[in-house]
Amino acid sequence: MEMINIKIDNKDIKVAPGTTVLDAAKSVGIKIPTLCYLHLHDFNITNKPAGCRICVVEVKGRRNLAPACATDCYEGMEVNTHNIRVLNSRKTVLELILSDHPTDCLICPKSGSCELQTLAQEMGIRQIEYQGEQSHYKEDTSPAIIRDVDKCIMCRRCEMMCNDVQTVGVLSAVNRGFMSVVAPAFEMNLDHSVCTYCGQCVAVCPTGALTEVDHTNQVIRALADPSKTVIVQTAPAVRVALGEEFGMEPGTRVTGKMVSALKNLGFDYVFDTDFAADLTIMEEGTELLDRITRHLKGDKTVKLPILTSCCPGWVNFFEHQFPEMSDIPSTARSPQQMFGAIAKTYFADKLGIKRENLVVVSIMPCLAKKYECQRDEFATNGNPDVDFAVSTRELAHLIKQANIDFNILPDQDFDKPMGESTGAAVIFGTTGGVIEAAARTAYEIFTGKTLEKVDFKQLRGMEWIREATVDFDGTPIKIGIAHGLGNARKLLQDIKDGKSEFHAIEIMACPGGCIGGGGQPLHHGDTSILMARQKAIYSEDSGKAIRKSHENPYIQTLYAEFLGKPMSEKAHHLLHTHYFDKSKPVEIDE
Repeated sequence: MEMINIKIDNKDIKVAPGTTVLDAAKSVGIKIPTLCYLHLHDFNITNKPAGCRICVVEVKGRRNLAPACATDCYEGMEVNTHNIRVLNSRKTVLELILSDHPTDCLICPKSGSCELQTLAQEMGIRQIEYQGEQSHYKEDTSPAIIRDVDKCIMCRRCEMMCNDVQTVGVLSAVNRGFMSVVAPAFEMNLDHSVCTYCGQCVAVCPTGALTEVDHTNQVIRALADPSKTVIVQTAPAVRVALGEEFGMEPGTRVTGKMVSALKNLGFDYVFDTDFAADLTIMEEGTELLDRITRHLKGDKTVKLPILTSCCPGWVNFFEHQFPEMSDIPSTARSPQQMFGAIAKTYFADKLGIKRENLVVVSIMPCLAKKYECQRDEFATNGNPDVDFAVSTRELAHLIKQANIDFNILPDQDFDKPMGESTGAAVIFGTTGGVIEAAARTAYEIFTGKTLEKVDFKQLRGMEWIREATVDFDGTPIKIGIAHGLGNARKLLQDIKDGKSEFHAIEIMACPGGCIGGGGQPLHHGDTSILMARQKAIYSEDSGKAIRKSHENPYIQTLYAEFLGKPMSEKAHHLLHTHYFDKSKPVEIDE
């Protein structure tokens, strides 16, 4: 490819045609500040509306300053990124943005990690030069996400994630001029929209305009209540990302330190969601085998492909947008909800306490889990199976609040019985992991033979849509995998159009699966971070003594003592669910 010769800040560099000034500067270590710009190279999508004008630079021969994020380089171009004219313009633009921005940084949940706040500090802004009217909007609090639109700077990153990446289509710019804002259609609340609560909008918001509903204060109150027994479960993706909040490299496994921190916080029992992931495989895998076996015997009434049901963002997606296909997904609850159901029945009975006095807390990489545990069908007489869901970021903040030096904590083990799990369970945290875990168990039950090589590497990877065939001793089982809701839409449309030939499909709402969840430490689509977390997940799996869910002795005991067998009447009551048609417009009370 013929390269272009340009000069940036008196540095001669060569760049490919189509390279923006911003990327060219970045390639030689020159930092140009940005706010609205966001490049998700995983998706080959770039948000460059050139709306904030923070990235302006001076181009020789051009009268006005140019936005670096949206200006392509050309042969002989000369750029100055930090002269006085440029610095004055950026400072003025930032002061104008701040003039219509709340100054409640002390109590803002994004304080310390707000890109607008960081820029103000870097540019040395200590007072607002421009005083005038400020726009005010209602605050929108949903079960999982809070929209404080007064803090929106119209960067429209959330709009790109919601529309271009996830294809959910909730957020867009409404109104014009001073009253313009990013919001759902007709400025309705999120819980009246088709929002899936995946939280990817929160993950890319540069300010406090979009944040998660924080449950840590409720957790602290529960821990301080002597009448409550408080137990906690931790999702598999949390242990490979939590360390990033304490300065560790992405992919550092901190399982033992995480357990130690939770015990120091005062939880009565520290359990593992991986236990419930093994339980999920017993139920979902049995359902999978039943459908496939009946299909192979010629039963034309069998609904295939079966779809995994562990991801609440994905469940919300098909309930809103593909409700006519609600008989295809597995009816198995997610591991979070299976854990809660077992904790407040089986485990509460063992402790001899009422379910109302047992508080179940989840540590999750996902904001949709906050919504999931509030669904009416996951409660008994108004008492939820899972009381509170806390994100990975929130857990890190809680640990810091408690003045716990995470980096020097000793490793500790999960408590038993609901802390024992297999390698199959931990890989639930990454795309392809759920269906691989299911395949390990389904193979042995279907064939009656021992699976010697448990690594189904054909199911692994980070491609957005993947397909593979698993050989069940001469019977080919065709599997599809998608992560990111935009890719899920493509697979669902193929099923709807009768083009799918898969027996089973795994879908996860977030990029990379749970490792890229909306509640994880921010990664901004950086593949290297997601790959490091994924590698750590598989490393933990390979180090487990038991790597097949059905071989977990505590799961075997649970069935023997309490559930009977997979898909039994009691198991169906406690561990399965049903879905709803949410495609109809919500009636809003005036």
